[in-house]
Amino acid sequence: MSHAGVAATVDLSDKQARILNHLREAAGDKMYFKSRLMAEELDMTAKEVGANMRALLSADHGLDIEKWGYSSGTTWKVTRAE
Repeated sequence: MSHAGVAATVDLSDKQARILNHLREAAGDKMYFKSRLMAEELDMTAKEVGANMRALLSADHGLDIEKWGYSSGTTWKVTRAE
């Protein structure tokens, strides 16, 4: 199954969709994302990013997202789903 159109079948909030698009665009270049840095890039708070990332953990959207580290803020490991 191709994951190209999967996001349309997942019920995402506007913030979740913005985060997901950001991750998809950057996932080829890097694998680890800090909530604080994503928040700055997306004009959100780190808390908003963290809350919405948790909602994306179990959604089927073509990315594997894992909560990875906690030092100086939460880090997320993001890879393309196989």
